[in-house]
Amino acid sequence: MNRDSSGASPNIIKDPSGTGRRPGPPEPGKAGSRKITRRQFLARGTATLFGAGLLTGGYVWQGEPNWLEVTELELPLGKLPSAFSGTRLVHFSDVHLGFNKDAGDVKRLVKHIKEARPDMICFTGDIVDSEAEDLTDSVALLAELTAPLGKYAIFGNHDYKNTELLTRLLQAAGFVVLRNQAYVVSLGGARIAVAGLEDMLKGTPDPAAALKDIPEDMFTVLLMHEPDYADTAEGYPFHLQLSGHSHGGQIRMPFIGAPYTPYGSLKYISGLYYTAAKAMPVYVNRGFGETYMPFRLLCRPELTVLTLRQA
Repeated sequence: MNRDSSGASPNIIKDPSGTGRRPGPPEPGKAGSRKITRRQFLARGTATLFGAGLLTGGYVWQGEPNWLEVTELELPLGKLPSAFSGTRLVHFSDVHLGFNKDAGDVKRLVKHIKEARPDMICFTGDIVDSEAEDLTDSVALLAELTAPLGKYAIFGNHDYKNTELLTRLLQAAGFVVLRNQAYVVSLGGARIAVAGLEDMLKGTPDPAAALKDIPEDMFTVLLMHEPDYADTAEGYPFHLQLSGHSHGGQIRMPFIGAPYTPYGSLKYISGLYYTAAKAMPVYVNRGFGETYMPFRLLCRPELTVLTLRQA
């Protein structure tokens, strides 16, 4: 704290004129006045707006899209076998390689997935934004991921340009690609199934085909790109749906939320929901990448770590 070394009270204003009168405020236009001209006001206002625009633009483009959020959630599930209670299921979605994301970004994502110590890894579509070849440089990175209960992937609506090549690349990375199919996982004498459906917008989802060899009472995790399909899926013996597609809206506004989400994620947009008829849990991952616009605002990219518990 600064102190007045003269010993005078800091609340007394000194009178340089010796008249005993306090000096008033400076008159407009005279020395000491804080009045600024209209030109100065406009110049300062423009500079402030321009600086704020640069700051905000840099954040939504280079900041938030690279600021991954790891969401950890314990999920009680009534029909989960006790042997699988405590399973760490890592869920990621919507990488969109080829648009604002490349192998360098995948390397960062793989690091976070490894740190999550997954027992099972599930990917719910849109590994590329358009071209299957854009996955090539990331295959070796994704192959580094290990999970004792397996790695599973489905296609999203952006993945259908060359599904044959994309399937080969995902399989080379160690993923089981599920297209209206299910895979049975065994642990401690118990079994569960992981089912994956074709995309709702670009494919033909067939739940009955996926479940044809799965006993009705077997706990089954469904991978489906579009989350709103849950209202159809709950009519089948699925016990948990994992989805992406929405990107959480990608741009969210305070007090409003996401002004736009794509068809297929108008109802279920981000996070955990339960369907109305059967209370089937649906988790919607906000995705790792972006599409159409390389921006995110109030909607960070997400990696989800679900710890499955027997209710």
